[in-house]
Amino acid sequence: MAVSVLTLLTLAACGTESGSGSGDGTVRNAPPVTGVRWSVESVIVGGKRSDAPADAPADAHVEIDSRGRASGSYGCNRFTADVRIDGDALTFGPGTTTEMGCEKDIQRFEALMSRAFNGRLTAAVAAKKLTLTTAKGDTVALTSRPAAPLAGTDWRVTTLVSGSSASSVPAGTQGSARIAFGRNGTVHGTLGCNSFRGQAHVSGSTAAFGPLVTTRKMCPDPGMRLESALLEVIDGKRTTYAVDDRTLSLTAQGGGGKGLAAVAAAKKPD
Repeated sequence: MAVSVLTLLTLAACGTESGSGSGDGTVRNAPPVTGVRWSVESVIVGGKRSDAPADAPADAHVEIDSRGRASGSYGCNRFTADVRIDGDALTFGPGTTTEMGCEKDIQRFEALMSRAFNGRLTAAVAAKKLTLTTAKGDTVALTSRPAAPLAGTDWRVTTLVSGSSASSVPAGTQGSARIAFGRNGTVHGTLGCNSFRGQAHVSGSTAAFGPLVTTRKMCPDPGMRLESALLEVIDGKRTTYAVDDRTLSLTAQGGGGKGLAAVAAAKKPD
């Protein structure tokens, strides 16, 4: 489903307490929460814990800048909002969100996140962990993760791009397409059905893929449909790439606007 234009969303009512700040929001006596990309691990609402979906199109996260502006992702849709920080209290104000169609379990998690980010929140920071607690006792657990490098990361394809439209991978294929760049100029992974390997020359913001060697299995739709879409982007293609923290985007050069987005897969605990 395509991404629509931004629509107005009220995440929470702004407080009226006075304070100083140079941006749309206000930061006063801020705890060490600004300037950090906080990835959402779980949300507890009404005593029930919900972990961030592993197959979400994006890493659910929030980042607050020094001007009192929050931006992030619910796991599928992106959002922005003004935020007021006063001591250990955070209050989110009016903001915007995209309207991208998502799987039902991801939509449920997004609804829980938006409910938790409501009203005045109390922040507690310990090491690389941040816990936000609402007046009702609901909590959001977040952690600070390092940015993912291009090489050596298991990139899980979540989004397909065609021109100005972006859509989640077909239902039933979440987690089945992966791309991994080696530090020696190799690339390998899975396409949703078949596995592949090949060469990828990376220079500046360009990743030039050689012809890929793939297995030859025949799989039912939607796996083959996903595979065809990915091959249009990376099989013998010269692409423009960008890594934004833990998200990779690849866009085939030469017109058409074919591309993909992938997120760094969480490492399994030892």
